[in-house]
Order: sequence, then structure tokens, then C-alpha cells
Amino acid sequence: MPERLLVQGLLVLMVSIVLRRAVCLALWEMSVATVAIVGAGLAGTECALVLARAGVDVVLFEQKPLARSAAHTMESFAELVCSNSLRNNELTSGIGLLKEEMRELGSFFMAAADACRVPADKALAVDRRAFSETLTNRLREHPRIRIVTSCVTGLEDPLLGDPSFDVLVIAAGPLATESLSASLMARIGEKECYFYDAIAPIVWTDSLDHGIVFRASRYECDSETYDTEGGKGDYLNCPMTREEYQVFYNALLNAEAVPSKEFETLRHFEGCMPIEALAARGERTLVFGPMKPVGFLDPRTGRRPYALLQLRFENKEGTTCNLVGCQTRMRIPSQREVFRLVPGLAGAEFVRFGSMHRNTYVNAPKVLADDQSLVADSRIFLAGQITGVEGYVESAAQALWLAYSLVARFGGKTLPKPPLETALGALLAHLQSDEKRFQPSNVHFGLFPPPEEKLRKRDRKKAYAERAREAFHHWKTMCSDLL
Repeated sequence: MPERLLVQGLLVLMVSIVLRRAVCLALWEMSVATVAIVGAGLAGTECALVLARAGVDVVLFEQKPLARSAAHTMESFAELVCSNSLRNNELTSGIGLLKEEMRELGSFFMAAADACRVPADKALAVDRRAFSETLTNRLREHPRIRIVTSCVTGLEDPLLGDPSFDVLVIAAGPLATESLSASLMARIGEKECYFYDAIAPIVWTDSLDHGIVFRASRYECDSETYDTEGGKGDYLNCPMTREEYQVFYNALLNAEAVPSKEFETLRHFEGCMPIEALAARGERTLVFGPMKPVGFLDPRTGRRPYALLQLRFENKEGTTCNLVGCQTRMRIPSQREVFRLVPGLAGAEFVRFGSMHRNTYVNAPKVLADDQSLVADSRIFLAGQITGVEGYVESAAQALWLAYSLVARFGGKTLPKPPLETALGALLAHLQSDEKRFQPSNVHFGLFPPPEEKLRKRDRKKAYAERAREAFHHWKTMCSDLL
């Protein structure tokens, strides 16, 4: 009898130990760690949602609606400032490849973009409000994400001092407040890095002269099915004769711009130059750039215009349009005067005028470790454009990788970076590049390793794309237990 009781006691003890271990494992899986994220922009939102999906508790600090930057107008999170910010969607481009890789990694950013898409030919454009509200709702509804509405003043802010925070992610974006930027720069021992970014005006579609403005995509006008009455393309187009362009160009050169402050040195990002800065490079710079007329015929004359300004719909209803390539730092009265010189825009009513703002970023190769943590403080990580990637997609992509990397770290593992041949791998490698003067960069084939064999120019993009897809799928398979 005593032996039976002993055996039963041992069995109960073993079962108890097994059950306790199972409960502990379940609790660990339910809450791997707690991460504090500063900023609910594109990077902060993507990072928070991916972490929460993996079972990580997230405390997300966001200053809206208490405060907002000069470039933002909505109270919702993950706000874009123009509709076409997600750019080319074809796999034969670096940005198209990056978006596809993000889709395959379960990106919330890309899921929202695809769901809120508006027509934009070969580009991925979205309804900005619908996109922002979609991601905002995902954040608010997730049980593992707690949103704290507050302005974080710096890394020493008491809000960030909670001992339960295992990791701190700064995803304040390029428009981080001066106090937070100063605190970050003091921590890493660097002077502030920045460049200037400009946004384009938006006008009401019904204020355009549709007797001049026509709808078409590039090269559609050469098609036998082109409808000169209505058009079937994704853009509205303002054709210009040489004389009309000359009037516009001269006014652009003489327009009054918003002056920089005494302590600021203007450093523009090449991919988002103000139209007046481009015009200053030469009379035909715009004709070979954002106002290129190739692939269009003016329905009124049947001939190619000398120059052409495109307008892109801002929402699904098509009620507002963005002036493509017209980002500017002109004063508002000058914007009214100059842009109304474009044929078809004489009576244009502006929904939003263009503006310029300073973007903050760090000297990533010097101050960031390979895992995107600060060399000066391994508990603090950076996410998004403040790391030195340029562009909305790139910011979300870097944050997506960081989230997966942190989940692996919490599980005692390391997530290898994607190969350099992939878009994500090439982008991350840029942040560790050994450049004399580090500059933010979009993803492009110039960041990829060159092909081993010499290729004809027309075959180069396809070769890059095929190699990237193969390398990405191989990496994803090898890391399937961490993704």
C-alpha cells in the first residue's frame, strides 16, 4: 500500500511539473517581451503590428492629436503626405521588388496599401485617408498594443523609464521633434544630420479646365483605343506649348521662396528636389524630367506638346489631384500665381499648398550596430527613415525587418539578414556602407551587387529581378522558423 501511494505521489508530482512547464511555456509564448515604440508613423506602426502578431506586448507612444508636424494634417496614424508615395509597382525595379518581398513577409503596411489602392498606371498609389485609417484601426484593435498619447521629449523622458520595457524603438520619423532629436544626437555623440524634403500642392479636380486637361497614361495616346473625349488613363494631363512653358518657367525662376533660417544650410534630397531648384539647373531640365511630354498627344492638336504637367488622383473618388513633380518651397502667393500659369490650371483651387520640411537622420554606418541598435546603447533601436533609408516603403521595410529580428532575439536566436542580391538585403546593407559622407537612399539597383556576367542594358533589370527573387525565396526558406 505505501509503495502504491509513493508511486501515485511521484506520478502526481511529474504531472504537476509537466503542467507547470507547459503553463510557463504558454505564458512565455503569450508575452515574449515588452517593447516601447516612440512614433506611430509608418515605421512605428509596421514594427508594432508585426511584434504584436508574434506575441510581443507593445507600448506605442504617439503625440497625435496633442501635436503634429507641419507636414501632417490627419489625426490618424501612419499618415502619407501624397498619394503616390509608394512608387513603381513593377518587379523590374528595386522598389517593386522591395514591395513584393514585404508582401511575402506578411507586411501590414503592404496589405493596407493594396487594399486602399487608387489608379496610377504602373505605380502603387493609395487613398491616403483610407490607408491611414486602416492601419490606425489595426493598432487600436490589437489586444497586445497599448497606445499612449503623449509627446516624448527625449530619451530621458520618464515615460520611457518603465523597467518592464525590454527594448526601446525610436521610430519618430524624419520629423522628430527638436528635443527628441537633440537627445538622440547627444546619446550617440553626433551632430544632427538632416536634409530638406518638399511636398507638392493638391488641387480640386472640378476646378480644372477640362477643355484643356485630358485623361491618359503615358503612351496611351498612341493606342487605337484612346478616347479623346474622356480618356481611360490614370492621370490628368496639362499640355503646354513652348511659349506657354516659357512663361511658366520664367515665373518659376522669379518666384519668391520661403527663406531658410540663419542656422540652417539647405541640403536637398535629390529624389525630392523642389521644382524651382530643378528649373534653376537649366531651361530644359523640367522638359526632360517631371514635365516630360514623351508618350502623349494633345487631343486638341494631335501633336506632342512641348511640355506636360501630370496630375494624379489623391483619392478613390478622384475629387482631388496632386501636381506630380511640383514639390516646392515657394511662398503660398507665389504658388497660386505660378501654377495657375499652367494651361488648364488657371482657375485651380488649392486643397493644400506645397511646403518644405527638415528631415532628420543619423550617420547610420557610424552610430548603428548591425542589428540597428545604437552603438552607444544596445537597448535602443532605430526604425524607419531616421536610420537613413529614404521613402515610405523603405521606412516600413526596415521596420518590418527590425520587428522580425527582435522577435528572434527574444527567443534566443539571430535572424540572418537577407542576401545583398535582394531588395531588402541591399537596403539594409546601405545602412552599414562605408561612405565618406553618408546620405539617405531609396532602394535601387545601384545598391545591389553587379551581375557576374556582362549584360545588355535592356536585359539588366530583368536579370537583377530574377536573381533577387531566387535569393529571397532561398533566404526565406532557410529562415522559415524565424519568420
